[in-house]
Amino acid sequence: MSVPDIPFWRISMSDFPFHVAGGVFGGGRSIFLDALSLPVEPSVSTASSSRRRKLWEISHKFHCPVIGVCFECDELRRLMNKVMHLPKDAADFLLHTTAVGCCEERSRLADVLQKTLEKRYQLTIRQFASIKTDSDLRLAWKVACKEGRNIPAALWACWTHPDCTDQLEQEIYADIHMIQHQLGAHNRADQNAMKALKVENVGLYQRLESSQAELEELRRKMAAQSSQSVQTIAQLRAELAATGARALCYAKESVLRDALPDLETRQVLAQRLSDTEARAKEARLQAEELSREVGRLRDFAKHAEETIESLTREDDALAALPEDQLSGKCVLCVGGRSGAVNSYREVVEQSGGHFMHHDGGLEESLHRIDGVLAAADIVICQVGCISHNAYWRVKELCKRTGKPCMFVKSAGVTSFGRAVNEFGKKP
Repeated sequence: MSVPDIPFWRISMSDFPFHVAGGVFGGGRSIFLDALSLPVEPSVSTASSSRRRKLWEISHKFHCPVIGVCFECDELRRLMNKVMHLPKDAADFLLHTTAVGCCEERSRLADVLQKTLEKRYQLTIRQFASIKTDSDLRLAWKVACKEGRNIPAALWACWTHPDCTDQLEQEIYADIHMIQHQLGAHNRADQNAMKALKVENVGLYQRLESSQAELEELRRKMAAQSSQSVQTIAQLRAELAATGARALCYAKESVLRDALPDLETRQVLAQRLSDTEARAKEARLQAEELSREVGRLRDFAKHAEETIESLTREDDALAALPEDQLSGKCVLCVGGRSGAVNSYREVVEQSGGHFMHHDGGLEESLHRIDGVLAAADIVICQVGCISHNAYWRVKELCKRTGKPCMFVKSAGVTSFGRAVNEFGKKP
């Protein structure tokens, strides 16, 4: 048989049976319970069957303590939401009474609660399964009540046990009823005690904060005093060590004075010796510096002599060059020493030619080479005094225009005169 899923809001509050122990508030069966009902299993006689009873097979007045003791309200709300629609603000009492009413007969909610109880208390159920008489079952229940633990599990295992008689059921019902009252009284006492403890805890917390503040202040003062003590001890130890060192020095000095009567004279002589060695070292340094200066001057004089000799040879070479050898040709000199340009000019003009000069890109623009090279008849390039770009530019322009060009390694006037003389000999 299919069970209709009736929304909770479609059922009026008058349809809810408020079940309590021993009766129902609000009338008999309702459409709500009919909608949740399932086929009822045949009743089982406890005297003739060994099968444990289901939740809907125990007496209906026992459903109230079973639901109240074995389920928390939040858990009960979660389980009921699986089979029905509940408003979020449904009161706990409404949940409890509705669940109790659904357990009177087999229903979808009763099935869910039955499976939950069986799974949760399966260990206790297995322990109680070995009990075969109502007296042993009564003893097990009394032990659980005395120990005050696992009472929900023992309650479920006893009431569903096949050997639980009507008399034992009533005894368990009476015991659990009084336990609930005692728990309520204890809860009220615990709440009052909790309130008193909270008030006391606030006072103790304030005293604790005050004590902690005092302790922290005392700890800070003790730390400052400890640091000051450490510094004082270190200072005293340093002073003690200095005093001991001075005493030891005085004692050693006294011993040395007694052993060496002429110590002061030796000290004066040692100081004089040290001063003499310092002056001798300084004199040696000065002598080495003067020696280096003399060597430098000798090298300079030698270089000057070589320069004078070279200039003399160059003058002789210039004097030996024949006149009118170039026959008015224009000679372009690329590179060379800047101080020898006038000498280059004299060589060319003495040979009957016209002189032009380009420094090879050191200061003048490389683009000017094109113009002066076009106006020249002869090009002499001194490769040691020009840039790489100027060298390749001159070489390429001379090759393109067919201008005679000579590359000279030395920048001397003699080398330049020889190059001019070689060009003058050519027809």
